[in-house]
Amino acid sequence: MPITILGIESSCDDTSASVIQDGVMLSNVIASQAVHEAYGGVVPELASRAHQQNIVPVVSEAIKRAGIKKSELNAIAFTRGPGLLGSLLVGTSFAKGLAASLKVPMIEVNHLQAHVLAHFIKESPDDEHAPLFPFLCLLVSGGNSQIIKVNAYNNMEVIGQTIDDAAGEAFDKCAKVMGLGYPGGPVVNRLANEGNSKAFTFSKPHIAGYDYSFSGLKTSFLYTLRDRLKEDPDFIEKNKRDLCASLQATVIDILMNKLRKASKDLGIKEVAVAGGVSANSGLRDAFLDHARRYGWKVHIPKFSFTTDNAAMVAITGYYKYRDQDFCPMDAAPFSRVTI
Repeated sequence: MPITILGIESSCDDTSASVIQDGVMLSNVIASQAVHEAYGGVVPELASRAHQQNIVPVVSEAIKRAGIKKSELNAIAFTRGPGLLGSLLVGTSFAKGLAASLKVPMIEVNHLQAHVLAHFIKESPDDEHAPLFPFLCLLVSGGNSQIIKVNAYNNMEVIGQTIDDAAGEAFDKCAKVMGLGYPGGPVVNRLANEGNSKAFTFSKPHIAGYDYSFSGLKTSFLYTLRDRLKEDPDFIEKNKRDLCASLQATVIDILMNKLRKASKDLGIKEVAVAGGVSANSGLRDAFLDHARRYGWKVHIPKFSFTTDNAAMVAITGYYKYRDQDFCPMDAAPFSRVTI
C-alpha cells in the first residue's frame, strides 16, 4: 500500500499544503500574503488572520490536484516550529482537526529540518537527484544561517550558525534603509546583477569555528551610507546597484568561507544549500564555482522549494511515518528551536 502524506506549512506568511505519495510530490499549493508589503515586514497578527482565511481552500486544492480522496491519507504532517506562534497555531489546530476526523496520526515537523529534506522531494518515481549521506547543508533564510552535517534523514548536527543576524536579515535590513521595499533580498539580488561588486568594501567578521555573524557587516553598510549621504543626498539613488552588488558579494563570501572550511576539515564534498536565500543567483553561482574549483558535488534546490512550502513538510512527514514517529494530539507549536 502506498504511503500518502498531507503536509501543512504555516510558519510565517505563506499558507501551503502538499500531498506526497511514496516520496513523490503529487501537489504543492501556496497562498502568499501581499498585505505585509505596506509595513516593510511581516505583521504577526495579520499573518495569522490570513492563514485562517487561506488554509481550508489551500488544503482542499492540494488534495484535488493530487487526484486523491481524503480517506487515502495515511497521516497529517504539520510545521510545529520554529515560526510565528499565531501562524503556527492555525496550521497546528487545522492538522489536529483533520487528523482526528480521518482517524490518522499526526506528524510534527521541524521547519529547519524540512528545508534540508526538501532535497529529497521527488517529482517523478525515477527522480534520483538527492544528496548522499553524509552531506553538508548550508541553510540560509531570513532568520537562520547554519551549516548542518546531515548524517541521515533523522540525524542532523548543527556545526555552525549565526551568533546574531542571519544572512537574509542583512539583505532585508540594508534594503529597507535604502528604501528598496520588502522583502529586500530579491530586490538586492536583482540590482546586484547590474552593479559592480568591487565598488564598496564592507567589514567582514572574524569568528572562530564555523559560526557566522552579520551584524558587523550591517553596521559597516549603514556607516557607509551615513558618511556618503552627508556629502551627497542622492548617494543611494546614484549607487544603489553598486551598493547591492558589494553587499551581496560580501555576504556570499562570508557564507562560503565557513562552508569551505567545514568541507575541508570534515572531508565532505557532498554539499547542499537550502532556505529562502538559496534562491539568490550570486549564491547559486558561488556553489557552481566551488564545484569546479574544489570538486564538490553540489545540490541546489528548485526555486519553488527554496521558500517556505508544504512539500518539504510532507517529505519530512513521509520519512517520519516510515519510522512510525508520530506526535500526540496535545502537541503545541513553539516559536524557537534548533535542529
